Amino acid sequence: MALSPTDVTQLAAVDSARAARLLSDVRSATLSGQRAPVAPRPVIEQSWDRMLRGGVDPDHDFRSGLLPRDEVQRRRESSELRHVLPVLRDGLLSVADVAHHIMVVADEEGRVLWREGSSPVLRKADGTGFELGADWREGVVGTNGIGTPVVARRPVQVFASEHFVRSQTSWTCTGAPITDPRDGRLLGVVDVSGPLETMHPATLAWVDSVAKLAESRLRELHQSSLEQLRAVAAPVLARLGGRAVVVDRDGWTAAVAGMPYQGRVALPKSLSAGQRWLPTLGLCAVEPLAGGWLIRASDEPVPRGATRIVLDLSQPRRWSMTVSGGAGTWSHELSPRHAELLYLLALHRTGRSAAGLAEDLFGDPGRTVTVRAEMSRVRRYLGGFLEHRPYRFCEDAEIEVLLPDDPRDLLPHSTAPAVVGKRLSWQAP
Repeated sequence: MALSPTDVTQLAAVDSARAARLLSDVRSATLSGQRAPVAPRPVIEQSWDRMLRGGVDPDHDFRSGLLPRDEVQRRRESSELRHVLPVLRDGLLSVADVAHHIMVVADEEGRVLWREGSSPVLRKADGTGFELGADWREGVVGTNGIGTPVVARRPVQVFASEHFVRSQTSWTCTGAPITDPRDGRLLGVVDVSGPLETMHPATLAWVDSVAKLAESRLRELHQSSLEQLRAVAAPVLARLGGRAVVVDRDGWTAAVAGMPYQGRVALPKSLSAGQRWLPTLGLCAVEPLAGGWLIRASDEPVPRGATRIVLDLSQPRRWSMTVSGGAGTWSHELSPRHAELLYLLALHRTGRSAAGLAEDLFGDPGRTVTVRAEMSRVRRYLGGFLEHRPYRFCEDAEIEVLLPDDPRDLLPHSTAPAVVGKRLSWQAP
């Protein structure tokens, strides 16, 4: 009886050598264009397809240069992941060391920033280029437990010959993305790796659960910092009249006075004190506070003018929206879900109902509550340029969508039926 991809995973738990041989046959057949004894798992097959289209050589190990030590240190100090290292160590290292694994933490670009665990395995990792400062993006080293979760935006286990590059096929790697719980932005990946005989199916759930604990810790730290800022803001706001809001350095709201509460104010990347125009607030006076900004909204009318919205989906891991008009230009980085939603609205300029968007995103028109909640979040920073009933961009806005060079790389993390359908429609017959 033919094995399924799930059967191969279960086989690996009891006979890793046999499973590795089978996957080696699958890899060889797939890369040579022949019929494989069992289909690769979808997440692996999609990654292999990206590697083949990107020109990654499966039989030659290519490594880009290591980051200098001072650059690794700079990235460590600026990464939000530094705050959750104790959580990752407590959840992973004790078991990883006993199981002959190592824990690797990489940033959102796939660069290795921290590496700890079994000393013998660390020495073996040196031989594969799994070192501090190494670049483990898919497009550089093929399908792997760091680069593939970066693209797929979900936990991925890569066992033996599921690695695209032959030199890595004696390893098993399991990585889970860590995202900013405030906005879904990718912060990096935590990976547990070791020799292929140490593979266990439960490793995927284990690593994913620890990554989620790390995200919970980041959420707690965020709430604590807002509470501290709120304490600073209270006496300041009490002395002011008119509309004002106090936000942290990233625009998250700590306190408001004289205006409706909104969770976040979209700020330009390089905000400074003075008179500034801000999305949703208009002309404002901006003053620094310890840990954030005091923003006092003016009652002057917002300048009118033609609006141009550029939705940039050209990069595989980072998506943004730039709005230009009579009041100036501003940009906003998009979460994976918001990138999907705005792309769908760009496709349907006449509008899409909540049920239609639910069908597009989930294949289930009944999931309107989820859609409405997400659209409410989108409207917090794009409200002036969106209409509802149905959801759509305002009629006088010019919309431009920047796509990847290969449209099949459109939002590669997305499993939304409408997005998958678009990718498939561009594939050559």
